[in-house]
Amino acid sequence: MAEPLLDGIKDAADVRRLTKEQLPQLCAEVRRCLIDTVSKTAGHLASGLGVVELTVALHYVFDTPRDKIIWDVGHQAYPHKILTGHRRELATIRQHHGLHAFIWRGETPYDVLSTGHASTSIGSALGLALAARAQGRKEHVTAVIGDGSLTGGMAFEALNHAGTFKDLNLLVILNDNEMSISENVGSLAQSLAEVLANPHYVKLVEGGKRVLTKLPALRDFALRAQEHVKGMVMPGTLFEELGFNYIGPVDGNDVVRLTSLLEKVKALPGLQFLHVVTRKGKGYPPAERDPICYHGVPAFDPDAGVPQTPHPNDKSFSRAFGNWLCAQAKLDDKLVGITPAMRIGSAMEEFAARFPTRFYDVAIAEQHALVLASGLAAGGMHPIVAIYSSFLQRAYDSVIHDIAIQDLPIVLAIDRAGVVGPDGPTHQGAFDIAFLRVVPNLTILAPATRAELQAMLSFAVAYGHPCAVRYPRMNGLWDLTEAGLQADDPISHGTAQVLYAPTSPRAAILAVGPLSLDLLPLAKERELLLVNLRFIKPLDTKLIMTLAKQCPAILTVEDGTLKGGVGEEIGRMLLESGFSGRFKAVGLPDSFLMEGTRTEVLADAGLSAAAIKAQVEKLLQP
Repeated sequence: MAEPLLDGIKDAADVRRLTKEQLPQLCAEVRRCLIDTVSKTAGHLASGLGVVELTVALHYVFDTPRDKIIWDVGHQAYPHKILTGHRRELATIRQHHGLHAFIWRGETPYDVLSTGHASTSIGSALGLALAARAQGRKEHVTAVIGDGSLTGGMAFEALNHAGTFKDLNLLVILNDNEMSISENVGSLAQSLAEVLANPHYVKLVEGGKRVLTKLPALRDFALRAQEHVKGMVMPGTLFEELGFNYIGPVDGNDVVRLTSLLEKVKALPGLQFLHVVTRKGKGYPPAERDPICYHGVPAFDPDAGVPQTPHPNDKSFSRAFGNWLCAQAKLDDKLVGITPAMRIGSAMEEFAARFPTRFYDVAIAEQHALVLASGLAAGGMHPIVAIYSSFLQRAYDSVIHDIAIQDLPIVLAIDRAGVVGPDGPTHQGAFDIAFLRVVPNLTILAPATRAELQAMLSFAVAYGHPCAVRYPRMNGLWDLTEAGLQADDPISHGTAQVLYAPTSPRAAILAVGPLSLDLLPLAKERELLLVNLRFIKPLDTKLIMTLAKQCPAILTVEDGTLKGGVGEEIGRMLLESGFSGRFKAVGLPDSFLMEGTRTEVLADAGLSAAAIKAQVEKLLQP
């Protein structure tokens, strides 16, 4: 389809050459481009559709990239990528060696900071504004925060700090796309926002304050009256108290009016907070009707929409967790489920519907999720915290301070552990083994099959001490019989599982999670003893010492960072035991893993079956 305006946009400077009357057409073309591209590539859709007008207006009003825009969360920024020189490359987003899934520092001159996790934009923008002022640069800095990011505590920490710099030019835009603060954008509020952004109004208010300085009682009365009038039609009192001039709410999908308003806001000095209301999924009816479903989509036919996969056909580890959670809740009336805004991703939607009084979505507040769990556990409940591996990084202090030190019976269900794939370096679960393994009082497990995941979760609940169960984002076998082996053994604390044991093994492979099953053909081909470690902590010391006596070579394989990983620990144990054979640890490299499928990223990291076979051959050489 012809896109006459978008065809002429090479970067944001071309946007500013258009007339305001042309902007609605440009928005329509950007929206068509976004739907057409993401329907082929998979990726984030609904959020980007909602901010098309806001993106166009920002690049039209501000002199980007000299003026800075920080997007929070970065998955809102697909339209930004289209307008800043990556329209063609968008077809490679989230693919191997393709465009980054989120905002990536240095990808273009417009992208000065990477934003893959939420609630960071205001603090980053504040730092940029302070840096510009310290170096005498005249530039505008804008933080666009939305899609739930304002629920994160870091956002309010930054707002609170920013309020101490009254003379700093900083604009925070709240993209309210789920009606989290205001139910509607009424004409009165819209009109009042225009007044509040008018420089003449600002001068009038400031002049009035100066005139009434010598009459403090009257001055205080006038200020209270002003705030009460604003508070009747706007939800911005909190932001005013934090030191910002609140403007809004305004229609974020009216590009002409929004552009005019931003021009006025740009001229205002000091801290400004602009509240825009957008419709998530705007312009694509299926996404408007179900923005959660269309938040992140697979490749699909835009005419037919995203197919709804029924649960019985879902063979992911996440779904196995969700099914277990519902079944366990029927048996245990003290069980509660907690998630930091990942109800759908962690497959908790059925649990939330069936047990609403025992489900807690704390929004994008990972540390609070664990602190809340500590209180629930101390109060006699059985909390299960479903959290992505890369998001658990943000709550590390609470793992130590609020769970492990106090030896509370909390289960961490760590989804997206290991290589995640298309979402790139900010979402790969590469570090959880290394950063959790050093924490006392914490038991760590990793299942090879979906049935084993459920058995491990049941073990963790019954164990009565802090437990973490890590599992990948992938489909998996239900049990070992699908791999041609005997069914999964019962889970016994600190005990590994031997999957394949030839009479005279040439070497032993000790592997973590589903990687152990990936290596089964190699083990059979080369007469290798194959172990599913099951427990990352504590390790099965007895089995490892036995293998040290029986096997001339030992190889460990894990989908976590090699530094600080389980392989290093097993190597230390073997060294101290006097093991005289050959040893090799294989894991993820000391680098951040880029976008690609799980298979592609594992291959890049040297964890493909072929690469591991080559490592085995080296170990077997005389």
